[in-house]
Amino acid sequence: MIPTSYPTADTIAQLTAQMLLEVEAVHFNATEPYTLSSGLPSPTYIDCRKLISFPRIRTTLMDFLAVTVMRNAGFEAFTNIAGGETAGIPFGAMVAERMALPMTYIRKKPKGYGRNARIEGVMTAQDRVLLIEDLTTDGGSKLSFIDAIRETGATCAHTAVIFSYGIFPDMDKTLGDYGVTLHSLCTWHDVLAEAQRTNAFDAQTLTAVGAFLKDPRSWQDAHKSV
Repeated sequence: MIPTSYPTADTIAQLTAQMLLEVEAVHFNATEPYTLSSGLPSPTYIDCRKLISFPRIRTTLMDFLAVTVMRNAGFEAFTNIAGGETAGIPFGAMVAERMALPMTYIRKKPKGYGRNARIEGVMTAQDRVLLIEDLTTDGGSKLSFIDAIRETGATCAHTAVIFSYGIFPDMDKTLGDYGVTLHSLCTWHDVLAEAQRTNAFDAQTLTAVGAFLKDPRSWQDAHKSV
């Protein structure tokens, strides 16, 4: 069912941050940093995959994602919703249901047998595709999925996520150079503000996370040996 309520972007960001904290999808640890997929340290980690286990929260967030995309990109902008393997698949399916559109999903690499396909479902050269994933850090992981979509002849000028790190300035350029606009519900800055408001973590941890968000590259350089 297509959502008919349209909260402001600021309200969506605050409520999304609240829900991520409520289900303990947010992890802060400055003394024993997490290792990101890039191999670099971070005092923050988020697990959006947990959201599929909370029906009320996942329903609300998927409504938010659908209305955000329609408001920003247009109500008739897309003809196909594609979820990226693996976390983007359930969210892609739920957004496709809300927007009454066909759903496909994209493998990270060809499956190696049969048709050796990367795209499952029906996607045509005439399709205008919205790529859905759970989150993005610097935008780089989206490019392979976008390439797979464009190889079919379809267009992909938009990608939507629940969560964007929002701290790496080169992200917008990475996607922009690819002709892609990012839509997201909230960032680390929104989560930190909500965590501070609710005292979700101790003051020392929140201060350390704030320092990381202000200058992530310098923080990472200083903690590479941790």
